[in-house]
Amino acid sequence: MKKVFVSGHNGMVGSALIRAFKSRMEEYEIITRNRTKLDLCNQLDVHHFLSSEKPDIVINAAGRVGGIYANNTFPADFIRENLLINTNLIHTSYEVGVTRFLNLGSSCIYPREAEQPLKEESLLTGPLEPTNSAYALAKIAGLEMCRHYRKQYGVLFHSAMPTNLYGPGDNYHAQNSHVLPALIRRFHEAKKTGQSEVCIWGTGKPRRELLHADDLADALLFLLSVDNPPDWINVGTGRDQTILELANLVKDTTGFVGEITHDLTKEDGTPVKRLDVSLLDNLGWKARISLEQGLKSTYGDFLRCEENNSLRI
Repeated sequence: MKKVFVSGHNGMVGSALIRAFKSRMEEYEIITRNRTKLDLCNQLDVHHFLSSEKPDIVINAAGRVGGIYANNTFPADFIRENLLINTNLIHTSYEVGVTRFLNLGSSCIYPREAEQPLKEESLLTGPLEPTNSAYALAKIAGLEMCRHYRKQYGVLFHSAMPTNLYGPGDNYHAQNSHVLPALIRRFHEAKKTGQSEVCIWGTGKPRRELLHADDLADALLFLLSVDNPPDWINVGTGRDQTILELANLVKDTTGFVGEITHDLTKEDGTPVKRLDVSLLDNLGWKARISLEQGLKSTYGDFLRCEENNSLRI
């Protein structure tokens, strides 16, 4: 049995990983720590924890994340915290003899004008999207650390780059959340209060690919079974839609009957962001949860959390 430490286990991705591992308990022993007991930004804390627990595998699902507003407003926090988390976990895992480290990057780290769909080799070939460059630089550093530690020390440290994620346990903060949870909350509250319209940021023309967190967790477990994975690999559906199309899906799912309007003073962000997932397809993994199915189940989870006052807002 392999011992696995999942960082960020209370987040959307981390909790999806815990759900996925529960079906494989005969193979894996899972260890976790809340941030009140383990500060991943503190190198001494991380070293003490990993040297005491001695996991075979570390999956880094921790990090500071947010939408356009949060990235624009708190760039220093985003770059500092994500750099510290990556550096502490990667280097300490090497020091204490972790045999496998699976790091999570993000599709946000690709150049703004990279050719679509985004291929793994496009990384570091051009300027980043200004609205999330601080976050992107920190995540790129994590990927590069894993690559260079693997090259220099022969350790199996590698990374997965998921597309935009959604699912149970998402963050529904009114300003700091990503586009889908922000839309779910906005349309739900508009329906509940009887509003006649919902205003979305920007033109609605940018295109976004979305992957359910449970599909990502399944992909990560699949990657753990690959003996010689690439240094980094895209994880997504390979399909995208405009923000306006997404807003209409959320409108239908929540049952809102009003109009959709636009706040053109807000930035659109990256125009198109869709991953080339052919590398992962060729290894034998494909996403299984449709956007319509995933959105319905995610809204159901939103309603349950709202009812028991456990929404992340």
